[in-house]
Amino acid sequence: MKTDFGGMTLGTVPRRRFLAGTASVAALTLVKPGVAFGAAANEKIQLGLIGCGGRGAWIANLFEESGLYKLVACSDYFQDRVDAVGEKFGIDKGQRFTGLSGYKRLLECKLDAVAIETPPYFHPQQALDAVDAGKHVFVAKPIAVDVPGCQMIAEAGKRATSKKLVFLVDFQTRANELYREAVARIRKGDLGTLVMGEAHYPWSGGGRTLPPADPEARLRQWYCVLALSGDFIVEQAIHALDVATWILNADPERAMGVGGQKLRPKGSIWDHFSVNYVFPGGVPLSFTCIQTIPEMRDEIVCRVYGSEGYIYTDYFGSVWIRGNEPFKGGSVGNLYTTGAQTNIREFHQFVTTGKYDNPTVAPSVRSNLTAILGREAAYRGGELTFAELLREGKKLEPDLRGVKA
Repeated sequence: MKTDFGGMTLGTVPRRRFLAGTASVAALTLVKPGVAFGAAANEKIQLGLIGCGGRGAWIANLFEESGLYKLVACSDYFQDRVDAVGEKFGIDKGQRFTGLSGYKRLLECKLDAVAIETPPYFHPQQALDAVDAGKHVFVAKPIAVDVPGCQMIAEAGKRATSKKLVFLVDFQTRANELYREAVARIRKGDLGTLVMGEAHYPWSGGGRTLPPADPEARLRQWYCVLALSGDFIVEQAIHALDVATWILNADPERAMGVGGQKLRPKGSIWDHFSVNYVFPGGVPLSFTCIQTIPEMRDEIVCRVYGSEGYIYTDYFGSVWIRGNEPFKGGSVGNLYTTGAQTNIREFHQFVTTGKYDNPTVAPSVRSNLTAILGREAAYRGGELTFAELLREGKKLEPDLRGVKA
């Protein structure tokens, strides 16, 4: 089957990733009585969708099928996208907004929460504006394309907590019970002293075309536009780095990277990265990612070795620990869908029970900065420290001249 990132069809992916793409959420756990903007906990949360492309339209189905939400407003730059979502979910035409600033009009609507599914460049400002408007925020990964964007998300998370709002970042692996149990065991010391790690993400999709010259077309095919996606090490391969940094539980100290464009044309994003990170205590992490090789097996794998054992994780396979304190683990199943379903259910639980500590924000900032560090080190073909990355504070700006506000 084909997958669509923000409306851009990129290529074939494993059938198991989407096998349950339209399945309903199974047997939801009842939450304690609570209040969500004056609504009882057993009532539906009024939700606005910001970004109606491929991922947005897909996840809107999961919100609807959960039975916990009512989609009442939507926004996207493109009229055809908001109308497609609006017609499918019965959204009043007066609650459908277009243009780059359409989301601001959505935030003025009477609703409890927003789901942000736009190109990553837009996530920080849209999330911060949503919090300032008093809305709970459910946002797709990656949270940003650059250091200032990550810092803005960190601030949005802090503001959300202070305003008693929920802010959740939708990483599927962190929603899986096998991943959660394995990492909890590592925190207890089951791997002993951490020694080294390795992670990789080969993917058979991606495309080999140049970004369109037309600004509106670039918004549709944003994945191959550096400033909109952050390059694929940030937009997609972050899945592997998020698991690695979750396990290592630290910011990297430095990275040395290489990579380039052997398959994609100049002017597009890169097609391969190889980055060696060093974490506190001298713990190395080797990371590779590559795209656009037809028939390549898709993997999102991370291994971390310790003095007492090692952990293996695969987004498309299984999670387990071997060593002195083994964890049998098991298959993660169709994590692409089930992880999102869990996050959707827990988002509702957090809103209706008043859980505002927002624990997904800090680790998302950490893994996003780790991916950016790897990208920037590779672009320079050398070493870059984490401190230097933060000090430079480089900002990416797409050319959006001529598009409607």
